[in-house]
Amino acid sequence: MRRDWKKHNLKLKRFEKNLMAAKKYKIVAGVDEAGRGPLAGPVVAAACILKKYSFTTKIFDSKRLSLSARQKAFAQIIKKAHVGLGIVNREIIDEKNILQATIMAMKKALSNLALKPEYLLVDGKFKKGVLVYPCRSVVSGDSLCFSIACASIIAKVARDNLMSYYSALYPQYGFNHNRGYYTRQHIRAIKKYGLSPIHRRSFRPIRGDRLRITGGV
Repeated sequence: MRRDWKKHNLKLKRFEKNLMAAKKYKIVAGVDEAGRGPLAGPVVAAACILKKYSFTTKIFDSKRLSLSARQKAFAQIIKKAHVGLGIVNREIIDEKNILQATIMAMKKALSNLALKPEYLLVDGKFKKGVLVYPCRSVVSGDSLCFSIACASIIAKVARDNLMSYYSALYPQYGFNHNRGYYTRQHIRAIKKYGLSPIHRRSFRPIRGDRLRITGGV
């Protein structure tokens, strides 16, 4: 099993290795976000510049790691990478829209790095120039690229910690379990208690008071 995740980690490093082999860029940052889809809470972005690539735990898309694996990976990334975080609250999300809020969070994360990156590897689809730096957008990058996967883990753990804090403030919504995402329990709680200060007013099914319990988990 250990050999399997070592091979996996090695495979994920090819994006950075190709850039460095070309001797064009040495300081490469992976960028990802957590929290674009929820009905409540902030969107959180992370940027990671690896100082070391030797890890003793699997690095992968944060959503596909167990809680314990994610926490172990988080602890190692903090030690072995320059990390920047960007957090944009729900008021800005409602005012600007989630795409613009996500870009703002990514820019904040990049500005909070100890080093200025020369090149970005960004999860998803983003137009060139949006984040100022030369970059490559990688669809499903958190499953394909090592530094993006690291950013995915940092953003996910940071946002989950924030939602646990909000859960203590607003326990009726179950934020420590649903993390602000659409679930039947979450929608029922909104119907019963109304909206909390961190609910996104511009998001369906909240928008226009059309609260429906369809789908969910």
